Amino acid sequence: MKVIFLFIALLTSYTNTSFAEDEIVVRHVSPEGKLDQRHTYFIALLSLALEKTRSQDGPFRLAMHEDKMTQARAILSVAQKYYLDIVWTMTSKDREHILQPIRIPLLKGLLGHRVFIIRQQDKERFAQIQTPNELKPLIAGQGHDWPDIKILKENGYNVMAVTIYDSLFSMLSLGRFDYSPRGVTEAWAEVDAHPEKELMVEETLLLKYPAPIYFFVHKNNTLLADRVERGLLISIADGSFDRLFHEYTINKTHFKLLNIKNRKTFNLTNPFIQEVSP
Repeated sequence: MKVIFLFIALLTSYTNTSFAEDEIVVRHVSPEGKLDQRHTYFIALLSLALEKTRSQDGPFRLAMHEDKMTQARAILSVAQKYYLDIVWTMTSKDREHILQPIRIPLLKGLLGHRVFIIRQQDKERFAQIQTPNELKPLIAGQGHDWPDIKILKENGYNVMAVTIYDSLFSMLSLGRFDYSPRGVTEAWAEVDAHPEKELMVEETLLLKYPAPIYFFVHKNNTLLADRVERGLLISIADGSFDRLFHEYTINKTHFKLLNIKNRKTFNLTNPFIQEVSP
């Protein structure tokens, strides 16, 4: 009888260990600040892609790294297999050189549609701008490690680099720069998160340039890259990608406020990306 109990105990221990080993843990970034809501959609989309492949590839667990990371540090952490397994960011030739992109645009190209966060008192000042040459002398504030800085400078715009994400809004409010170009999926949420700064989303202008955002993994992490890609393709085919996109990104109110047709659109080139379909 003791032998039977010992066998059962060993079998249970082996089974539990096997389940634990079969579960993959995917480590990702945490928000850069208490009011940073930019990552919520991408975490939900990553979870969706992994869930779509659970029956074929097994269980998974997402793990958020506790330390706040800039884009540059997050990319380096994935490249060195240190802290993170995956990151979502705008693509560039440099980033695709050191990481493996999963070439499915997570925001369907919307990241390259840039509206401006401005001070409320500057509303009329921006409404009077008619051409890119009138906008270029003003100073745009951007994260110091965002690819947008190179794109804006390449197209002749003035840019100030800001090291800390939350500082963008304080510095803009204090007049350190004139505006901050933000993705149309980001701008209204960021203004709402900083009501004391007396900021607003500018209503008449739009910058547009190619800026696909992808999931990236380590160059050798082909298993994760393949699983995430398959999961995304399944979610696109069954419509769950679109449902999640509309739930987390531009809601109907913001889409109405975006009013693309009536904005003056200034098109920029982006020579820093690979030639890929949108």
